Amino acid sequence: QVPLVESGGGLVQPGGSLRLSCAASGSIFSINAVGWYRQAPGKERERVALIFNDGGTNYADSVKGRFTISRDGAKNTVDLQMSDLQREDTAIYYCNTPRKASRNVWGQGTQVTVSS
Repeated sequence: QVPLVESGGGLVQPGGSLRLSCAASGSIFSINAVGWYRQAPGKERERVALIFNDGGTNYADSVKGRFTISRDGAKNTVDLQMSDLQREDTAIYYCNTPRKASRNVWGQGTQVTVSS
């Protein structure tokens, strides 16, 4: 039940890049898995990336090749590097554990808007 806090959202142009961070109060490496999720207007919430404590990752088809999830030991965060952003990527982005996500428990999220 360690809180996870998202940051790094903002307004970017199509084709631009943005880096989101998910900070934990304890060690981020003590959490078995951390995922990045998003919910766009009029769309269902989806998981876009997942990282396990062994370093393994999973990505949604819509972001493969463009997004990279990673752990940053220096900052004690799980980051999401987003490249070649498209209008369709506009959403509120959340970090969460799969366990809490399955219980529909979420934090505040961070807004990403891709627009010219």
